[in-house]
Amino acid sequence: MLRTDSRDPAALPRLLLTVLTVALLWPGIQLAELNPGVLLQADSQSEMGRFVAAFWPLLQATLQTLAIATAGMALALLVAIPAGLAASRALSLSAASRGGRPSALGQALRWPVRGLLIFLRSVPEIVWALLFVRAVGLGPTAGVLAIAITYAGMLGKVYAEILESVDQRPMHALLQSGSGRLAAFVYGLLPNAATELTSYTVYRWECAIRASVVMGFVGAGGLGQQIDLSLRMFAGGEVASMLLTFLLLVLLADQLSRLLRGRLA
Repeated sequence: MLRTDSRDPAALPRLLLTVLTVALLWPGIQLAELNPGVLLQADSQSEMGRFVAAFWPLLQATLQTLAIATAGMALALLVAIPAGLAASRALSLSAASRGGRPSALGQALRWPVRGLLIFLRSVPEIVWALLFVRAVGLGPTAGVLAIAITYAGMLGKVYAEILESVDQRPMHALLQSGSGRLAAFVYGLLPNAATELTSYTVYRWECAIRASVVMGFVGAGGLGQQIDLSLRMFAGGEVASMLLTFLLLVLLADQLSRLLRGRLA
């Protein structure tokens, strides 16, 4: 009966390599005067605490920038979704039954909504921010309202165009078979338009992040206001850190857009 050797043939070379590594590193450790116990001393912990606390304004400004962009987009969607549906002729019963010819009544109802969307997006958000800073004072509220108004016009217009550009035959078939407009929209039109709608919405959220930074220079809070203060104090290191943080925020928005498009594709 054959006996198997349970010993690891590479054990001795590994042991020799470990001993050699320690022998080479130990003089370097001694010369570097490495002492991990220094990190546990009260003075070291206090200094590390002050160093970490110095990053709190940057973290707070970054979170405020994200909050301004997200809250502004949420308010914009409350206006843009119904306005986009009202401005689009995709859900028109007459368009579905007459081969694409809209009724005069439908046109009369859509044009005021389109005019409202044009007005909302025609004024840049920085101008709205200046107006709201005077109306509600300095702070993120002015930035949220400025983004909400401008982006409601942008989102509503593009939503209407996306709904009109996708294949509408499934939705028209549902409408002609007696289905309600909501069911026809959810099951016949939305699946074809979901990817484009999501991609454009996330893109606009990324633009809202950039806009919130710019509006900070007029007192609307966020990273922009901190960058403005650092520039006034000639603190180039702080400005560089904030610009790097802003770059990471844009990269985060881009990756989120890729993820959502991949899920909906």
